[in-house]
Amino acid sequence: MQASWTVLSLTGLYMAVLGVISFAAKRYADSAKSFTSGGTTFPAILIGFLLMSEFIGTTASIGTAQVAYSHGISGAWSLAVLGIGFILYAMLLARRFKALGENTISGALSRIYGPKVKVATSAIMIFAIQIVAISVYTSGGAVLSSILGIDRTVAIVLTGIVAVLYVTVGGMRSVIYTNVLHALVKYLGIVIAFVFALNQVGGMGELQARLPARMFEASTVGWPQIIAWFIAATGAIFSTQYVIQAISTVSDGPKAQRASLYSALLLIGFSLLAAGIGLCAAVLSPNIPPLQAFPSIIARMDTLTAAFVVAGLAGSLFGTISAVSIGTATLLFKDFYQPLFKDRGDSQRSLMFVRIATVVVGLIPLPFAILAPDVVKVTFLAKALRATLAVLVLLLFYAPWFGTRLGALISILASLVLTIGWFLLGDPFGIDNTYIAVAIPIVVMSVSHLLRGLTGEERPGHLPEVVTGEENASGRALPLHSTPSRAG
Repeated sequence: MQASWTVLSLTGLYMAVLGVISFAAKRYADSAKSFTSGGTTFPAILIGFLLMSEFIGTTASIGTAQVAYSHGISGAWSLAVLGIGFILYAMLLARRFKALGENTISGALSRIYGPKVKVATSAIMIFAIQIVAISVYTSGGAVLSSILGIDRTVAIVLTGIVAVLYVTVGGMRSVIYTNVLHALVKYLGIVIAFVFALNQVGGMGELQARLPARMFEASTVGWPQIIAWFIAATGAIFSTQYVIQAISTVSDGPKAQRASLYSALLLIGFSLLAAGIGLCAAVLSPNIPPLQAFPSIIARMDTLTAAFVVAGLAGSLFGTISAVSIGTATLLFKDFYQPLFKDRGDSQRSLMFVRIATVVVGLIPLPFAILAPDVVKVTFLAKALRATLAVLVLLLFYAPWFGTRLGALISILASLVLTIGWFLLGDPFGIDNTYIAVAIPIVVMSVSHLLRGLTGEERPGHLPEVVTGEENASGRALPLHSTPSRAG
């Protein structure tokens, strides 16, 4: 009982700190524009921590340790692929997204594919990241309820209310500062848990001696699974709303790149630590369900240490929910409210709308998470949709002349229908539905490109020339889809 109160007290203190940060950020959220952008630019290192925190939910720690418990160190791939994805994002897209001047994925795609694709992208992205929120509430609430010793419904509602409140008060600025706090706490927590677990085993040498050699092989989990993880992770990074929204808060392209690389390093390190905890649990508790790998390590800790690690897990849940809430509210504001009311975003009415939208989209997933926990099975939809959009994003910047506007719209809608169908059929022939989601826009855009001359279908537009931090020899800004010349 004393241990439970200690954990609950530290978690409550953590929530109070979030409130203080949010109220400090409130004075910078005095318009809808500043609410959704943070009102200023931020250092790359802070955005790197923010990006890392947005992708490390409660189940990322628990789930990676779970896979490592069964399959060894190769379980780290489930998170490490996110780090690799951010390296690719830094190389291919970070500067270009920043130079484009858009902080929504739908706004970026609409530059060449038109307003219909903008609306379709926004609607589907809102749906997709709401599914993510349901999944986070469901799995995270279940984990926290067991660790904190409170009812599952209470855990879900409590975390939802806290996350929504501090985002609603401080907007994007509070999301950035609190997610940096979440990242620091969860990273320190995972380090403490790994060091503790390794000491319990007796050191790295003892760990290797007591586990089969296959547990230290990089591909035990299977390359098809690793590749599927990589495609899904890269697709999510390339096309998720809260990634482009975070990148837009740095001052220039090079900083956008650095922020992405910082996030990559943090994610890869986190993946190895979480997998290491799973390996240690396999030695210390060899006959438990794999899902209990991480909790079994926490159960061995002294009260104060365990409380700190649990606070980090709570921070993981808050971080993802806050990112989802601000991202969804921004899409609703920019793609639906502003066009309807012709509002530039500097009125009190627009600020009121975006605050209310943040509350609503943060609370809507709660009843689904409480009453229909199996809904997490459809999280594949969010993954698949983002993979489809990632293909269009790459075409946007590197081949804006390819395909047609109608082809882009059909790609999005067809992916929604066919990917769901493929999943419901049980992924025939062992082909993961993620591959289907990636193949559909490639095929549709290719066909539309080949038939464009016959149908007279309108070709995509062209991105305007925007300064990307690099200029050609004449000093003119390069188009976003150009490759800068190094001659001279």
